[in-house]
Amino acid sequence: MAKNRAALLSPSQRHLVTRFGYGVDATLAADVRRAGGAQAWFEQQLTRPGSFPDAEADRTRRWWPDLDRGPMELWKRQVQEIRGGWQVMEDYGRWLLVRRIHTRRPVLEKMTEFWEGMLHVPVSGDAQFTWRVDYGDTVRTHALGRFDQLLAATTTHPAMLIFLSAAQSTKRAPNENLGRELLELHTLGTGSYNEDDVKASARILTGYHVDMWETWKASYVKEDHWTGRVKVKGFTHKNRKGDGREVTREYLRYLAHHPLTAHHVAERLATKFVRDDPPPALVNRLAKVYLSNDTAIVPVLRALVASKEFRASAGKKLRDPSEDVVATYRALGVRIDKPRSEDSGVHAMLWQASGLGLSPHAWPRPDGTPVSNDIWASPARALGSMGMHWSMAGGWWPTKDLHYRKPSAWVPAKKKIRFADLVDEVSRDLLHRPATRSLVQTASLATGCRSKEKIDREHDLYQWGFPRLLAAVLDSPDHLAC
Repeated sequence: MAKNRAALLSPSQRHLVTRFGYGVDATLAADVRRAGGAQAWFEQQLTRPGSFPDAEADRTRRWWPDLDRGPMELWKRQVQEIRGGWQVMEDYGRWLLVRRIHTRRPVLEKMTEFWEGMLHVPVSGDAQFTWRVDYGDTVRTHALGRFDQLLAATTTHPAMLIFLSAAQSTKRAPNENLGRELLELHTLGTGSYNEDDVKASARILTGYHVDMWETWKASYVKEDHWTGRVKVKGFTHKNRKGDGREVTREYLRYLAHHPLTAHHVAERLATKFVRDDPPPALVNRLAKVYLSNDTAIVPVLRALVASKEFRASAGKKLRDPSEDVVATYRALGVRIDKPRSEDSGVHAMLWQASGLGLSPHAWPRPDGTPVSNDIWASPARALGSMGMHWSMAGGWWPTKDLHYRKPSAWVPAKKKIRFADLVDEVSRDLLHRPATRSLVQTASLATGCRSKEKIDREHDLYQWGFPRLLAAVLDSPDHLAC
């Protein structure tokens, strides 16, 4: 036990690593110690994520070959009824969950998830699925870069164009969907524009094209671009050329650098990584850092983590469904094999997340995956989480191509251990923190064991009752919150 105690991160370090990760396990704790502490680890994650080898996470993509097929091939396979787009998107969700379980670059992965949620393209849809994996890859490329570059890459990406009806928008009939959501959801925020702004925004974005239902190639058609003076908020342009891509670049750069966008981005970051009602003073400070650093994300994240508000926010965020699934697999140390059939356990992860409320990026509306607690803090969600924890604590479901640890991982072979000490061992292993008195009492109620009762491998707890102990620990606020 002394060895385990020495291996634990301090509460402040655990808070940082948990909030910007997917659950502390032995590998992550070792990376933090090797880096010289949580702050040094975080800086390395921000500026040199490649210094953390991630081959195990990368290789899992090969488990689902459709993820690397081109848009036209994916469409043909759907038309020929070889594999539907919804199946490809299920594979994408599974890969994201498995990648998050294995990754040693959780900050990059967390920020990729964050931006995919804010600049949202749902994985459902009979057209955008053709480009949706590429869209996620594009977001990952820019996730720790500058927001103006991320905004330009996502706004004109074929998946976004298709989803928000801009892939065939023309000067004769400019579609306003993308122009509106760009202002409301991706940059300035609700109530920060008028209908004239929307019309001009839509006109600026005309000319981008995707050859839907045929080749699915993306192109720019100059003849389809609306020309003439445009004005959105403080942005004006003569917009005389048939090639409007330069106007689009200037427009998106203007929006990315707008003070309202800075506030919108800062507020969403603070809501996700600090608390549901972030103090206005914190949001204003983060917005100022964003603008003074040319929309670079890394300085904003540094300022957020250095804030007193962040330090005081430990345990104030609830894991969403996908985060709960990933953290549970990591905590239990479940070893995952490549799926060999449709009923392989790795495929069930998506069903587990859906059962808790939402699988990755399946939110159907353009406003994206919620980052506040209230939508997940329901009795149904709590019961769903407890059901998942129970089935996995016993290794009962899912099972195929998955390998669970046995009670022997915690109960010594040749000596007895007090129940309270056993709970502490399990808590340190699963939660990376010592067991509280409350957790010991909860575990006693769940298992029927007394605090000082001696446990060995002949005890009923070891023989058949161990899932009750594991589930009690997983159901605790220390696992559900982060």
